[in-house]
Amino acid sequence: MDKRALQAPAMHNASVSTPHLRFLTLADVAEALNISASQAYALVRNGELPAIKIGGRGQWRIEQQMLEAYIARMYEETQAFLAQHPFTQPDAYSAP
Repeated sequence: MDKRALQAPAMHNASVSTPHLRFLTLADVAEALNISASQAYALVRNGELPAIKIGGRGQWRIEQQMLEAYIARMYEETQAFLAQHPFTQPDAYSAP
């Protein structure tokens, strides 16, 4: 069998092929979290995701490290939620 057939497909994510950037745009954050740009903007505006405004036009920028901390915090909050709300009944999507 051809070894190339066993290799994982190449990732087409822009962040994989570009050099590490310290600051991300709202569009970058939206893509990373698989949410809309307006949802990313809401995270910044309500203070859930720390960001800065730079330049004359006040462009929002989010530090990569802040995004990673936000993701880690969401994992922790999800675990706490699951601990407080144990799964006791099958949902409508589970197989019989």
